[in-house]
Amino acid sequence: MPAPTHSACLTFDFDAMSSWITTVGSNNPSTISRGEYAIVGVERVLDLLRCHGVRATFFVPGHTILAYPTLVERIAAEGHELGHHGWAHENPSDLEGAGEERVLELAFAAFERVLGRRPIGYRSPAWDLSPRSVHLLLAAGFTYDSSCMAADFVPYYLRSGDRWSTQEPYDFGETTRLVELPVSWPLLDFPQFEPVPGLFEGLADPEKVFGVWREEFDYVVAHAPGGMFNLTMHPECIGRGHRIARLEPFIEYIAAAGATFESLSDVAERWAQSNPLETWKQANPLRTGRDAIAEPVTPTRSR
Repeated sequence: MPAPTHSACLTFDFDAMSSWITTVGSNNPSTISRGEYAIVGVERVLDLLRCHGVRATFFVPGHTILAYPTLVERIAAEGHELGHHGWAHENPSDLEGAGEERVLELAFAAFERVLGRRPIGYRSPAWDLSPRSVHLLLAAGFTYDSSCMAADFVPYYLRSGDRWSTQEPYDFGETTRLVELPVSWPLLDFPQFEPVPGLFEGLADPEKVFGVWREEFDYVVAHAPGGMFNLTMHPECIGRGHRIARLEPFIEYIAAAGATFESLSDVAERWAQSNPLETWKQANPLRTGRDAIAEPVTPTRSR
């Protein structure tokens, strides 16, 4: 299938209560209920996507899948992709190796119980990875990740085994077959909209936020032919009336520009077919470390 002129990927992290329990660390029923509002947001989002014929990607923790299996089944039944988002929104960088692997498997079990299949895409909670994550994702059979930020509108292959310090040159690891569909903080709703004491001020003017999103999309159209626009939203944020009211004209704006709405798996699989790993490595020395100087430098004594 030929690549569209531009791809628009609307993605939704359906965390529900898990992120408020784990990431925010709240034991307050009122605070946790802010996550429960996601069920309102998901239904509004699904209605909007159906109205405009848009296929999207939902990243869902296993904790949420078991809390709302009927809603997760509706997401799947309406043709949207579902991706792995941890078990209870745990940050992989906070976990030991066995703990990180256990979290992956717990969420897989939830997917298999409710949907009867495992996802091929992963997005880490809080967009954080551990030094072990890429290895674990490959071993688990994932096709792509969407957590990293070394590009914006063009996929790339992730490395595994990078090493870094302030005393030695950067040590580039092995370039793997795991496709990265990059994310970015400007194209994220949560910190701009949700007030969380000590973390985010929130309550930004939606017109300002959507203005940034429009300008980012316009840049793809003007300067990144064949590129992807990867927008991350949370149903409990974007589902509020004054925000989803602006999401609809933004969808119409994207469609009017001729972009194709796709799931992340659509983009990842097509991009990998068009960019064989070894060919891509040869064409991208800055990504593989082939251009880097590996030998440490020796300080010269001043005279």
